[in-house]
Amino acid sequence: MQAIIFNYLVAAICGYIAHNKPISIPQITQFSWFYYSLGLGLIFIAVFYVMAITTQRNGLSVVAVASKMSVVIPILFGVFVYNETIGRIKVLGILIALFSIYLVTVNPNKIKSSSLIFPFLVFLGSGLIDTSLKFLQTKYVNPQHISIFSATLFATAGFTGVLIIIFQMLQKKFKFEFKNLIGGIALGIVNYFSIYFLIRAISYKGLESSTLFTLNNVGILVTTTILGVLLFKEKLTQQNKLGILMAAAGIALVSLAGNF
Repeated sequence: MQAIIFNYLVAAICGYIAHNKPISIPQITQFSWFYYSLGLGLIFIAVFYVMAITTQRNGLSVVAVASKMSVVIPILFGVFVYNETIGRIKVLGILIALFSIYLVTVNPNKIKSSSLIFPFLVFLGSGLIDTSLKFLQTKYVNPQHISIFSATLFATAGFTGVLIIIFQMLQKKFKFEFKNLIGGIALGIVNYFSIYFLIRAISYKGLESSTLFTLNNVGILVTTTILGVLLFKEKLTQQNKLGILMAAAGIALVSLAGNF
């Protein structure tokens, strides 16, 4: 929790520094997206907390599947709200990509039997975050304000985390560890730019959200799986290998759908 909180605060600082000119908190509160960003920032840290509980109760594989499968929420939002195209080729690619997520992440021998309420909350929360980013970017966030908008999201999550730490201190359950500060700094820089470039990608006129979120989620999954093999010598099952091949096929179909 300490590293996650430091990460959010560092990400907020990155967004403030990256903004093209000095800005004060009273100015930030005048933006039309300000109060929406506060709510989304709270969702950020709430989803993280639910992910932690789900990992303990159901296992990491379930968290991975629930969070990545949530891509169907922004996809459906883009189709029904923004009238994005959804031809047969794209539908086939999305379905293949979704099935590949299951194949890559799930190890039936390691899944713990438990309540489905927390995996469902991970699914719903992750999908809500992506959908909200799409909605706010489309309706409220000026491209010039993406950095300060991102900073506000992270600052809200970070200060909420600080309140959690204060509560832990009052209960005498808090113990500071320096490694969490270092980890939080490293994670915060990467986290800021991941959100920044995701929002920039959402604002790109030639890329529909149904395509973007599919490529993003499946691409992350395949990349981390490959890095796990190369850096940490993780072993892939035949099911995992099939999943990677299907993920590549799904990405190709979704990417090329507009050409058919």
